[in-house]
Amino acid sequence: MGSGLGICERFYENVVRPQVEVPHSAALMGRGSEVLGFDDEMSTDHNCEARVLLFVAEGVELRPTVPTTFEGRPTHVEVHTLRQYFADQLAFDIDADLTPQDWLTFPESILRQHTAGGVFHDDLGLEAIRDRLAYYPDDVWRYVMITAWWRVHPEMNLVGRAGYVGDELGSALIGARMVEDLMRLCFLIERQYAPYSKWLGTAFSRLSGGPALAPPLREVLRADTWQQREEALMTAYRGVAELHNRLAITTPIELGVEQMCGRPFKVVWGDFIGALTADIQDPEVRRLLERWPVGGIEQVRNMLWKAPDRRQLVGLLDS
Repeated sequence: MGSGLGICERFYENVVRPQVEVPHSAALMGRGSEVLGFDDEMSTDHNCEARVLLFVAEGVELRPTVPTTFEGRPTHVEVHTLRQYFADQLAFDIDADLTPQDWLTFPESILRQHTAGGVFHDDLGLEAIRDRLAYYPDDVWRYVMITAWWRVHPEMNLVGRAGYVGDELGSALIGARMVEDLMRLCFLIERQYAPYSKWLGTAFSRLSGGPALAPPLREVLRADTWQQREEALMTAYRGVAELHNRLAITTPIELGVEQMCGRPFKVVWGDFIGALTADIQDPEVRRLLERWPVGGIEQVRNMLWKAPDRRQLVGLLDS
């Protein structure tokens, strides 16, 4: 089976482009396994089309005539302006400066959808917009990594604590949550947006650190006892720490093994949070760091850490 992206590009070149005589941009972006490059035979069972997004200038009317099928697939062409498309998809004004708050409220999976796929033709500056969205600015990137490490650190000893009282199911649940958090940390370290859950493991396997980390992460999920789970998590943590140190964006972080309050639960720990914080210069990002590190919209947790924070949630429901 040819890739969905390739079929869509041929559809544009052979059928759509000959009809378009005005400056335009054309691409495949948005939802769909073919956008992410993960489509296979099963992907063809629904919403599998030869499709193109066309972008034209404000006020231009364009309605290409296309056959009902192309290379055995239904066809679909959407016509937009760049401004309206990104306003609809991301509530993003393409002429505005992006703030840290903007970056932290764009879901990673949606950013990936709109920076993946392919641009087939570009008179209007679509690639420039995609380049702006390609990845977090450095200080925002550091902040999101800080919040990701904060998700890991408080949880590690709880795998043992739950298991210690005979709650292996609860321990396994915490361990599984930590597997996802460590996987998401790897995406951040490798400066890639994580896709939504269906493709998270597939995309993780294609990270440079994915093949080495997959065995201990699977061991966490397979473990029958909290002791086995704890050992596998420590191995995985060390692996993620090694990826961080290879980045060389902080001084090398040394790892230690701690037993909180002298309890019989081992936790690997390194001060990634302090090292990442030290180099953040953006005053708005530093202001965000002064409160509990909530993180991006897909990492938000403990929004009720302080009682007054509840008012913000009420405001969200009222808006």
